[in-house]
Amino acid sequence: MSAQAASADEHLREATVSSEELLRGSFLHAKRDIVRLPDGSQASREYVCHPGAAVVVAELPDGRYVLERQWRYPLERAFTEFPAGKLNPGEDPLLCAQRELREETGYQASHWAYAGPVHLAIAYSTEVIHLFFARGLSAGERQLDEGEFLDVFAASLEQLLSWVRAGQLTDAKTQFCLLWAQNLRSGLWSLDWQAS
Repeated sequence: MSAQAASADEHLREATVSSEELLRGSFLHAKRDIVRLPDGSQASREYVCHPGAAVVVAELPDGRYVLERQWRYPLERAFTEFPAGKLNPGEDPLLCAQRELREETGYQASHWAYAGPVHLAIAYSTEVIHLFFARGLSAGERQLDEGEFLDVFAASLEQLLSWVRAGQLTDAKTQFCLLWAQNLRSGLWSLDWQAS
C-alpha cells in the first residue's frame, strides 16, 4: 500500500490501548486487545496470530491441477485444497511453497511464479497465504510429515469450478486460487515466471 493510500485511511485507524495473550499454542496464539476507535471510544478485539503460509497451484502438462483431500478437524470433514503449508520461522515463502509441494505431493517444478498475498479471515486472524503457481512438474516420492494423511489427485479447471458452483469446494484459499487460474487461462491476467 502506498504512503498516500495509508494516510487516506488514517481516519479509520484503531490504536492499541492494551493487549492480553489468551492462548499460546505450539502453532497459533490468541490475543485480546483493547483499542481506541476513531471517535475516541474503546472496543475489544480478539484475534488469532498465525505464522503465515504458502499455497501452490501446480499445473500438469495436460492442464489439470494437482490437488489434495485432507481431513480438517475443526469442521469434521475432508476438504479439497491446493497443496499448502505454514511458514517456518524466517522461511522465505517460495521455499515454503517448494517444500510443501514436494513433501505433500512428491512433485517438483521447474518454473515458479508469485501471484501475491491472500488474507483469509481479516476480522479475526493475522494469517497471510502467499499464492504461487508452478509448472514443469516432475513426479517423485512424497515426504509427508508425521501425522499427516492426505490423498493427492488431479482435476481440470472446469471440474473444480463446477465443484465451487455446487458448494462442494468451499475452501477459501482454493477458491481464490481458482479465480487466478481462470483469469490466467482467459489471458486477462499474467504472471512473471522464473526458473527454479
